[in-house]
Amino acid sequence: MQASDREPLWTRAFVFAWIANFMHSVGFHSYVHWPGWLEGRGAGEVLIGVLVAVMAVAAILARPFVGRMMDTRGRKLVMIVGGLIHVASSALYLVVDAVPGAGWGAIAGVRVVHGFAQAAMFSVLFTVAADLVPASRRAHGIALFGVSGMIPMAVGGLLGDFVIVDGDYRPLFVVSGACALAGLLVSLPLPETRRGGPSRSFFAAAAAPELRPLWFVGCCFAMGLAAYFVFLKTYLLEAPKLGTMGMFFTTYAIAAVLLRVFFGWVPERFGLNRVLIPSLLMGALGLGLIACATGEIHLISAAILCGVGHGFAFPIISALVVMRAGPDERGSAIALFTALFDLGVLFGGPLFGICAKYAGYPATFALAAGLVATATFVFVIWDRSQRSTPPGVEILEG
Repeated sequence: MQASDREPLWTRAFVFAWIANFMHSVGFHSYVHWPGWLEGRGAGEVLIGVLVAVMAVAAILARPFVGRMMDTRGRKLVMIVGGLIHVASSALYLVVDAVPGAGWGAIAGVRVVHGFAQAAMFSVLFTVAADLVPASRRAHGIALFGVSGMIPMAVGGLLGDFVIVDGDYRPLFVVSGACALAGLLVSLPLPETRRGGPSRSFFAAAAAPELRPLWFVGCCFAMGLAAYFVFLKTYLLEAPKLGTMGMFFTTYAIAAVLLRVFFGWVPERFGLNRVLIPSLLMGALGLGLIACATGEIHLISAAILCGVGHGFAFPIISALVVMRAGPDERGSAIALFTALFDLGVLFGGPLFGICAKYAGYPATFALAAGLVATATFVFVIWDRSQRSTPPGVEILEG
């Protein structure tokens, strides 16, 4: 065993950050059921896609401010303010639900608040994790930290299956708000991890040539995720013989978690890029299987493929972002990295909503699969031509 492999990952601060991210993520991932609430209020596929995208737009617009605040004022301030906004957003859903005549504008307003919360919490907690893990074990550490966001995918799906009864979503909003509050309380003991001096602007860091291929492939992969995070609920309502949300996301999360816990060392042992490419293609294959699913076994198999793809793809991209960005602009770089999820929803929500309406759900998931596969091949060519690898990084990146 190399000396670098013995550097501790599970420090006290890392554990607190892990638990805080877990609780906030349960709150966020509970909203995989949210399209069902919209459908019950009369929204169609296109409107659902648009309203989901509203949150993504808000989160994206908040990212430059959040990233700059983390790099100049510190992580702790963003963590506390973001946690308070997350608690408030759940309360606002309850208010809107209690008003029968509340229009789509009011719902869109709540989505904006929810988007601000997501931008702050995902950005700051992943930045704190990157600050805390040893540089020599960054991909492994981020993968293990990401487990705190993967398990809630299963918990959120099962939670909704359990608490939503006869179309009443109020218990879901209450429980998600309680999870947000718990995440806020657990994050209070975390230390300030910001170090370093002035950094480049958020946009200068985002435009760095060595990071552009990562933004591209990450966004396209996130669009693929948006297909099942946004439209799997309504697809399964239309085709219940395929299974349930809880079944899909439980299998998905188990596959990703087992991969990260038992094989999290693989990317740094064999090279980040060498593991990233097959991970992306497995995600595409999982989406393709959803497109042609005819029974529960197909949906479960698709969940395994998607979970394995996600299980490695995002921690590897995250580690590459941290490696290629300067230490003084880490907050801005990770803020943009976490925005890839929102960019995927922003572009994928309306696109897949239109496709679902006019071509059907199988065609929608086939489109998502083709997008991820094509983006993977474009990334391979672009990254090889664009990358300028610093000494000591070549072995890791592969």
